[in-house]
Amino acid sequence: MTTIAELDCAITPTTDGEIALINLESARGRSWTRFFADPTRDGVAEAVVACEQLRLQFVGDVSSLDRVEALSAQLNQIDTASARVALIQAQVASMAHRFSDAGHYLAQAETGGAPTADVDRLRLSIEQACGTDVDRVLRERRELARGPGRLEDLLSLGALLADLGEFASADRTYEDALRAYQDVSPFPVAWVWFQRGVLYGELLPQPRQEEAAACYQNAIRYLPHYTKAAVHLAEVYLSAGRPDEAGALLVPVLACGDPEVRWRLADAMSAQGKSADAEAHMWAARSGFESLLARHLLAFADHGAEFYAGSGDDCRRALELARINVANRPTLRAFEQAHAIAVDAGDADAASELFAEAMRRWGDTGAFPASRLAAGHLARAVATADADWAGHARA
Repeated sequence: MTTIAELDCAITPTTDGEIALINLESARGRSWTRFFADPTRDGVAEAVVACEQLRLQFVGDVSSLDRVEALSAQLNQIDTASARVALIQAQVASMAHRFSDAGHYLAQAETGGAPTADVDRLRLSIEQACGTDVDRVLRERRELARGPGRLEDLLSLGALLADLGEFASADRTYEDALRAYQDVSPFPVAWVWFQRGVLYGELLPQPRQEEAAACYQNAIRYLPHYTKAAVHLAEVYLSAGRPDEAGALLVPVLACGDPEVRWRLADAMSAQGKSADAEAHMWAARSGFESLLARHLLAFADHGAEFYAGSGDDCRRALELARINVANRPTLRAFEQAHAIAVDAGDADAASELFAEAMRRWGDTGAFPASRLAAGHLARAVATADADWAGHARA
């Protein structure tokens, strides 16, 4: 395996991250100006959605979802029959994780004659996000990744391989993506490093936090104010007993509006003994999550579940949100989250139901036996059997 330092040296130099973010904001402003001048002009609404998607993904600006939802509604009032508008609505719905709506709009776009390549790519992304027909999606992802020059195709393949438990193949695919990159935008490079950090820090059966931290640090070096990378790196620092460093990472990205920043900052303040500051940030995090969940439930159900299962300290709310997330996108990772929350909440019926449904959907895949869900279920079964045996022996 190539070292992180070796891979970083192999990457074509990119535009300075601060400059790239300034350029993104300028492009976003221009795209909105053109949209307001002529919403129906080809390419104008698409440019707005592309800029807002980058801002949501990398800056953590959760208000981007509100803006693209408003754009979609305005387009729908202007032209309800256009295949182009249906395709944009499908993109917006997918951004908000409203995958059922996205599929509906995508079917309209396809029927109306939208470009086949655009329809197929978005459909494949939706199917991957929902864990639909994973064997076929994997075949198609591999085929796309063989084509020239699209880092995004390699990145999507790597993410799917990681979801399927093929961690070594996923890591090699991320390496291939970084080596193949020849553009100057720092956004895709930062994205790969972030995904590689998630692989090392969260998905491996035995997480490797030092490597995860190095990947997140690279993501932030390429793109300062990369909010998700800062949050994940802060989690690593907190688990390593370095709350000062975690707090220093999070303060610069507070303005983005992502309540997860407030949550982790509250944890950092608490670990430093700053109880009043911790309480204020925790209140802001809880308020922020509930506001987002009221507006974009499906987009933030998994993050809300994680919050309430952790420092948010509300197991019932966590399980409610985790089950909403499973119903919307029944991936193995979604089942793992919901099942773990049900177990922690002491809801044996919910845990059993979730395990059975996960088995039905994922039991035949190679990923299931190695999943945390299967491992946890086996460990509990062994513990129960041992307890029953011990009780029988005492009797």
